[in-house]
Amino acid sequence: MKIKESKYKLVVNHVIKGIKEGELKKGDWIPSINEFRGIYNLSRDTVFSGINELKSRDIIDSSPGIGYYVVNTRIPSKNNIFLLFNEFNEFKEELYNSFIENVGKTDTVDLYFHNYNRKVFNSLINDSNGKYTTYIIMSGKFKGIDSLLQTINGKVFLLDHFHPELRGKYSSVAQNFEKDTYEALTSELNHILKYKRILMIQSEEKEPYERYHGLQRFCKDHGFEHSYLNSVKTKRIKQDDLFMLVNDRDLVDILKQAEKQNFTPGKEFGIISYNDTPLKEILSGGITTLSTDFREMGKTIASLINKKTIETIENPWKFNIRKSL
Repeated sequence: MKIKESKYKLVVNHVIKGIKEGELKKGDWIPSINEFRGIYNLSRDTVFSGINELKSRDIIDSSPGIGYYVVNTRIPSKNNIFLLFNEFNEFKEELYNSFIENVGKTDTVDLYFHNYNRKVFNSLINDSNGKYTTYIIMSGKFKGIDSLLQTINGKVFLLDHFHPELRGKYSSVAQNFEKDTYEALTSELNHILKYKRILMIQSEEKEPYERYHGLQRFCKDHGFEHSYLNSVKTKRIKQDDLFMLVNDRDLVDILKQAEKQNFTPGKEFGIISYNDTPLKEILSGGITTLSTDFREMGKTIASLINKKTIETIENPWKFNIRKSL
């Protein structure tokens, strides 16, 4: 169950409802501070908080010594958005910029980061509860978050990492890591057939293991050997190996090793790197990348904010074929 609406919002919503239902017109007086205190059993400070929000939104004004009155009956649609990312990098910046470009002009957005720290994640959500109308949350691999999400007083949306147990409870725009990997590899099977073994290198615990599930399924269907490694350091490259690299540090390490062995990506061995960047377009003649469309993700989540229906959307992937494959 969701907690009761933040108390000062009772004052704000009382006036907005009155305007929308025609009970309050331009120039009409709204209830006094003492009247609001009596209606909703609020403290004086809480009523003032509601009054101040109404004034900041240019809905009411005051006449000294008399009271507060309506000055604007055209209530702009406004979302106060709490946007929680796991981290900030080049890909998330692209997502953020796209989101900002597509939200309403009157909407406000506050961006936070939990950096994969569960205590910080919980604290940021608890501390922000009731202060925003909309909560967009990128939880990553954190499990058991439903009980926390249910306490949030506002609309909740999930971003980037899909949680099957939350389907139908909250709208989401997410990557399907297993499906994306499987479909992308299948779509370019002709490029991959020249390799014998595919190795996925994923060194950080925060990264989704579902990517490897997609690789396993692909290799089973098409007869490739496969392996999962935490690091490529000190690893000698075998001819006809195809590396799928998540971390850019591992990409640098494998290119250094290739130089030592006088191997060229796309000839003696292959590289697919997750998440595209401009640098990968030119590095070593071009690194093939598999990436979700972060701009599309930002645009899509912005489009869901004002919808009443709950939607579960898989964000599209892009497979950029370059010389490394």
